[in-house]
Amino acid sequence: MRACAMEVSNAILEELGDSCFVLLVDESRDISTKEQMVIVLRYVDKRDINALALLAAIEAMLAKHRLSLSNLRGQGYDGVSSVRGELNGLKTLILKQNESAVYIQCFAHQLQLTLVAVAKHHLQIELLFSIVSNISNFLGASAKHCDVTLRLTCH
Repeated sequence: MRACAMEVSNAILEELGDSCFVLLVDESRDISTKEQMVIVLRYVDKRDINALALLAAIEAMLAKHRLSLSNLRGQGYDGVSSVRGELNGLKTLILKQNESAVYIQCFAHQLQLTLVAVAKHHLQIELLFSIVSNISNFLGASAKHCDVTLRLTCH
């Protein structure tokens, strides 16, 4: 498994070269409070990226892993028009091949954009989110904090 991960990492790093990139990190705990972390490296592919190119890349990836587009039952994107476009977007191209691949709008992304826009114009809302974020970060910072919080809220 590690050998596969290293091969994928090396291929990505070679393709990335000295280009700009974005780093997304997400951490969560399972039921035993064991921490799980996902690191996503996003970068601009130097090739032409349109709906047809995205579809070809997805089909190639699925084929490589012996998965079929006909078994896809859902698809969701962040709202970029080349992806969700009604006429020639990736969503429509996939639906033409498989009507069961239901499109699900990414409302979490829309909600985040809305909250950021509202908070920028209302200091009290920005302060509220800052306080909630600080409390969440403090309580979730360690398994001990989680245990204390659970004991206090359950009794």
